[in-house]
Amino acid sequence: MTAAVSVVVRYRKAVTYGVHALLAALETAGVEHELRLGTTPEETAAHIAETGADRVLVLWSFYSPDAEAMAAELATVRAHGDRPGVLHIAGGVHATAEPQQVIDAGWDLAAIGEGESTIISLVTALRQGEPLTSVPGLAVKDGDGVALRTRAAPQLPLDAYPSFVGRNGPIEITRGCRYTCRFCQTPFMFGGQFRHRSVSSVREHVRGMVERGLRDVRFITPTSLSYGSPGPDADLTAVEELLAGVKEELPPHGRVFFGSFPSEVRPEHVSPEAMKLLKRYVANDNLIIGAQSGSDRVLAASGRGHDTSPVRDAVRIAVEHGFRPNVDFIFGMPGEDEGDQRDSLKLAADLAELGARIHTHTFMPLPGTPWRDAEPAFIPLATMRELDRLAQRGDAYGHWRKQAEHSARLAETAKAYPRRTRRRRTSD
Repeated sequence: MTAAVSVVVRYRKAVTYGVHALLAALETAGVEHELRLGTTPEETAAHIAETGADRVLVLWSFYSPDAEAMAAELATVRAHGDRPGVLHIAGGVHATAEPQQVIDAGWDLAAIGEGESTIISLVTALRQGEPLTSVPGLAVKDGDGVALRTRAAPQLPLDAYPSFVGRNGPIEITRGCRYTCRFCQTPFMFGGQFRHRSVSSVREHVRGMVERGLRDVRFITPTSLSYGSPGPDADLTAVEELLAGVKEELPPHGRVFFGSFPSEVRPEHVSPEAMKLLKRYVANDNLIIGAQSGSDRVLAASGRGHDTSPVRDAVRIAVEHGFRPNVDFIFGMPGEDEGDQRDSLKLAADLAELGARIHTHTFMPLPGTPWRDAEPAFIPLATMRELDRLAQRGDAYGHWRKQAEHSARLAETAKAYPRRTRRRRTSD
């Protein structure tokens, strides 16, 4: 007998894009389910209590800095809404990197890697009464509380599933990243190569958006000007095919945003030709450019793949072509000393003089990255004061102080869960 399944989502603004992709996969696969969205822990618990479905799958997705707060929410939901037949599953970059930790924190399951094929298989298994160990891309808890991994979920072409169906948001045009920055979770989560969505698939998304009365199009990509390219160089022909195709689908008043939030541009890709191309198509007057440090030594150690010279060039070229650059800097990267921080502050000040705004971050030892166990560098009071001065002048912004709190907490958690322990797999 087939069981009725209700999918309850702890629906948070911070992770809507990924949730929309999962729900789109379920819808396009035609897997029958009831869907409820809980915008608060209390609403989520109420949905669990009220649904008449035989099985309830509660979806949680979060980034590593939010893991502790989400565990507290989970406890609240369990206290008010749990009943037999309910399974709570954590997904996203943190659950992928730390499945044992999330299971110890109270979740029943962790989703490992990309979730589209996993969610389809999981809801199908719950409907058919099949064992969870048959579902790819999971960590399931054994009798001793150990996270056992099922077989890996496949990494499919990006066109296999839409970014969203009947919902709104940026269109994911590239997944994975060939740049192996030691502080970044993206290559770990999605692979070290680019997978690009086809222009025809993007245009199909845009047509659906226009039908719903939308006129603004944005994109999700780790590096905007890498679209269509398998390697380190920008493919401006592919970028123009994408942007021209999107513009053709939009009404006259439609707008395209590219290289601005929620994506960025690598500094070595900023050329006069690239900026002239963007000027012909995009509505945004700003670009997000990743610098990360003003120290060539730190940039080399972090695996960024460039030194500071293309950063200066990128800001000059962007400003000359009418864009205001928002330039990312990370302070406190492992091995960074006061001299490196002075170099970063000097470069930040120089870029601000050229017309850039500085987006300040504090290094966080994120799970799954090569620097997961690295010790964050000390940020002295003098550096903090200079960052505050830049912000007071309107030349800098960011949540680096809050990130410093996250950094300390993540470092302690990493010590409690040593890496390189042998992973146990299920036999299925």
